Amino acid sequence: MANVDLAEVDPVCGMKVQPQEATASVEHAGRTWYFCCAGCRTKFEAAPARYDGSQPAGLVSLGPSNKASAPGQYTCPMHPEVLSGKPGACPKCGMALEATEPSTPAERTEYTCPMHPQIVRDGPGACPICGMALEPRTVTVNAANPELVSMARRLWVGAVLTLPLLAIMVSDLLPGRPLQQLLGEALGWVEFALATPVVLWGGWPFFERGWASIVHRSLNMFTLIAMGSGAAYLYSVAAVAAPSLFPATFRDASGHIGLYFEAAAVITVLVLLGQVLELRARSRTSGAIQALLGLAPKTARRISPDGSEADVALSEVAIGDLLRVRPGEKVPVDGSLVEGHSSVDESMVTGEPIPVEKAPGAKVVGGTMNGTGSFVVRAERVGAATLLAQIVKMVSEAQRTRAPIQRLADRVASYFVPAVLAAAFITFVCWAVFGPQPRYAHALVNAVAVLIIACPCALGLATPMSIMVGTGRGAGEGILVRNAEALETLEKVNTLVVDKTGTLTEGKPRLSTVIAAGGTDETQLLQMMASLEKASEHPLAAAILAAAQEKKIELLPVANFASLTGKGVSGTVHGAQVAAGNAALMHDLGASSQAMEQQAEGLRQAGQTVMFLASNGRLAGLVAVSDPIRESALVAIQELKREGIKVVMVTGDNRTTAAALARKLGIDFEAEVLPAQKAEAVKRLQSQGAIVAMAGDGVNDAPALAQAQVGIAMGTGTDVAMESGGIILVKGDLRGILKARRLSQRTMGNIRQNLFFAFIYNALGVPLAAGVLYPVFGLLLNPMIAAAAMSFSSVSVIANALRLRKASL
Repeated sequence: MANVDLAEVDPVCGMKVQPQEATASVEHAGRTWYFCCAGCRTKFEAAPARYDGSQPAGLVSLGPSNKASAPGQYTCPMHPEVLSGKPGACPKCGMALEATEPSTPAERTEYTCPMHPQIVRDGPGACPICGMALEPRTVTVNAANPELVSMARRLWVGAVLTLPLLAIMVSDLLPGRPLQQLLGEALGWVEFALATPVVLWGGWPFFERGWASIVHRSLNMFTLIAMGSGAAYLYSVAAVAAPSLFPATFRDASGHIGLYFEAAAVITVLVLLGQVLELRARSRTSGAIQALLGLAPKTARRISPDGSEADVALSEVAIGDLLRVRPGEKVPVDGSLVEGHSSVDESMVTGEPIPVEKAPGAKVVGGTMNGTGSFVVRAERVGAATLLAQIVKMVSEAQRTRAPIQRLADRVASYFVPAVLAAAFITFVCWAVFGPQPRYAHALVNAVAVLIIACPCALGLATPMSIMVGTGRGAGEGILVRNAEALETLEKVNTLVVDKTGTLTEGKPRLSTVIAAGGTDETQLLQMMASLEKASEHPLAAAILAAAQEKKIELLPVANFASLTGKGVSGTVHGAQVAAGNAALMHDLGASSQAMEQQAEGLRQAGQTVMFLASNGRLAGLVAVSDPIRESALVAIQELKREGIKVVMVTGDNRTTAAALARKLGIDFEAEVLPAQKAEAVKRLQSQGAIVAMAGDGVNDAPALAQAQVGIAMGTGTDVAMESGGIILVKGDLRGILKARRLSQRTMGNIRQNLFFAFIYNALGVPLAAGVLYPVFGLLLNPMIAAAAMSFSSVSVIANALRLRKASL
């Protein structure tokens, strides 16, 4: 195996560090450990056993949990590889052994309500506010739903016992009523025997939740179901057990008392059917997360130091391990190629179907699919740190957030159940006073129908179901939504503020021009510039370093390095005070040159970015870097304009360079804006009435992202988990903003449809159940039909939300 990357891995944060460029290092356990910053070194020195591999941390992973030190073990603070099951002395240095940290407990599954995410429980159950079945907070692949299993069992048993009750009801319509003639009064007891298990066992969860709603003073759909089916059942039991108690207003013309066992049983079965269909549909709303989880391979092929290879569980892979990925296999973890070439299908994180070519040094993402080549990858992020795990966590959390539009549904729902109870009472009174004989029987049936049909569940499900499906759909397209509020606001945005580098341009600048001043040749100029820029994180620094490397220019050591925000960098190179940056920095140093500035202006008008170099206060020359416009930027901007969105580029680059780029793209711009001033630019647009979305890299642009109504972080590969913003685009491409906006439009449209269906359903259903059509058409709504309508109203809302999975973006 050749050309293995010599970079070390920071054991604390997992970042690759070149030993000669490491900020800090520590000698420990017979080797030197390198760190990206002093903070990582401090953490390592405080608890080295957590990071050196002798005591693995209990990371949450997509596979089995990583092992942790066993409870009751003792180790030497100087030699953490020494472990003992009891106190004692270290056999190497004689120091007293210390107790290890207890093992990390297995991550427990928490359950929450999709309508009320503030409700969190340690196990399955029902929400105390709305009575809905709680569901796992963390989605797992092919996990059994205990609530669905229980409801399905009750449904099948209830259906079997209810069928004879329906047969008895039908026989009552036959000429001569043969079954009633045969069994007489015993028929009522037969119905009682069949209905009791259905109502009391099959419907027990509804009574439980109905009672809990009263105890918690949070009346909900189960309050109505329990009261409606319970009233029909108890009335029938009393009619069978003590018929003499009922006056004539409860009896028909023949003196019989109507029994409603079949109504109570059918209501229970239909509600159970609705619950089963709803639970199954709700499980499909997490399909996107389950699909992402299924992308993670279960094993990885690890290469040992002696060159041997073996398949190991994914949980055993550690940072720094070398893993072989063969043709057609999934990449096990996030890392960098150290050997081999291939093309990798990254559509699961970027939404782009075209495979990406990979060569040594390229980043790969765990869960992506390797093509026909074979390569070796060094693990850099494992377990919960991988991009796939971060996406799953982010989408899961986003699905539990609440959109502002949901406040309307919450406000209505808070008054809804009391209003329905009042409507049922009024219905009973009206039928009891003005209805035909038997008045009280009619009053009871219609009041029960009102209670059953008025289900607030559909109203409560309208928003969260659409949010769950929409955020899941977005994840499959490389659009990660951090919260539902950002998704709702995005459709209202009319102004998009974008950064230049990496958003409108490719973000891969190349050195295009080197002009040395008198007394300095181009090689010396590039040597000093590259030496100074090697410690800089500016995108243009990478272009200068790449050019120096290509010309095989040896870099010089730099002392007293300093970053001058918005202007450039400075330091000491071979005893000379050197500064590299823009014209403002040169002016501050008194190193500006009119002739050189004229040359720079010509380069800027061609769209190139210019950087000057001064040595000991004297201008040494300039370099120009060009960053090509993204192929997709012009098309995306034209589409955004067609949708009525104004695009404004805000950049720290020179005004001439920015103007050249803005002219090509046909957009407005603000130039020479410091990172801290970008938020002010957003404020100015907002003060003019604009609803602003800010798209940036999520690091330097953090204040502007926070100021905008919607912050859109343009991610790149594995760094996406560290980005900020309400919406994150895994692929830093303006076309992703178009997709995100369309996702917002489709999701919000779906929510409005759901709310409309729920409002109209209840607005029409309650009057029908109360008997408003009876005086004109003689029509009444049977409680059994009301139960069917109630159950399917919730299912229809979820089914409508599931359409988002196929919506075009």
